[in-house]
Amino acid sequence: NQTFKRNWQLMKMSLKKIKSEAKAIFYIVITVLLVKVTVLEAYIVPTGSMENTIMTGDFLIGSRFVYGMRTPDWLGIPYTDIGFFIPYYKFPEFKIPSTGDVLIFKYPRDKYVKYVKRCVAGPGDTVKIEKKQLFVNNIKIQMWEHGKFLSSSMDKKYKQPDIFLSSDHNINRDNIGPIYIPKKGDIFPIHSETNWKYLLPIILAEGHKATLESNDRVYKFTLQDPNEIFRRKGKESVFDNYFSKYNPNGNLLTPWDPVFTKDYYPYLVIDGKPASEIKEYKVTQNYYWAMGDNRDDSLDSRYWGFVPENNILGEALFTYFSLNLKTWFPRWERIGTVLK
Repeated sequence: NQTFKRNWQLMKMSLKKIKSEAKAIFYIVITVLLVKVTVLEAYIVPTGSMENTIMTGDFLIGSRFVYGMRTPDWLGIPYTDIGFFIPYYKFPEFKIPSTGDVLIFKYPRDKYVKYVKRCVAGPGDTVKIEKKQLFVNNIKIQMWEHGKFLSSSMDKKYKQPDIFLSSDHNINRDNIGPIYIPKKGDIFPIHSETNWKYLLPIILAEGHKATLESNDRVYKFTLQDPNEIFRRKGKESVFDNYFSKYNPNGNLLTPWDPVFTKDYYPYLVIDGKPASEIKEYKVTQNYYWAMGDNRDDSLDSRYWGFVPENNILGEALFTYFSLNLKTWFPRWERIGTVLK
């Protein structure tokens, strides 16, 4: 009996210790997660779009509170899109994004992906790129200290249909604009000549719904680009719900899809109301123009347009570790590099 009691007491003590340690680990994990989503977060850079300011294989620390700390807006399995979005609260910002800041933001065409680019222009600015040279409000902007070009300027005879607002004024990555960057409070009149390729992504980014209702069919607009989702997932099934000439039964459209032509504008419906009955639209948030320092190897605003203020997660601060992904050796000299 004495042996049984002693073993029972030892087992109770062990269970109590395990419970206490599990509780401590739980609180540590919760604290780390709260810090991660509200104050600081670590990021791994997989591409060279910001070289040589940020190198492929750099591990960054980013501030999540400088532009306004906010509560989590998504619950789910990390590094997947299995989960759901929830309402969030944003605290007052210490500063607003400004030209030169290295921004961390949700990619506007795939909300599950985070991008790191440099803010080169802000709300109310007008951007123009001429023979690679960046102009903001007609002022020539020099390349940042560690930025670079890899090739000479593309001739205007080479047109890129995949750039933002592809037109006579937006020819290729080296010749774009002028393009006005919307600011909170801007009012855009809506009429027969409205540029919906410009305005509709803004309306969708601000939480409104838009559909195309034609021939007893309803097509829903989304900012999630199937090509970008395919790039991340590598699964052909991502195209199943998107309308195209190869998939006429799909019911999703993106505003930049070539199939969305001027002929279909009369069938556009916003929040259940025909667009033809809407006189104007008032912008409810600021927007930014972001570009990579590795200017000729960067998928940036030249291709997909504006960064909505609500997509901005924080500012990249410094490199806390760096790994050469070709040799798998650490780059010791980059540890502690402050981003500027």
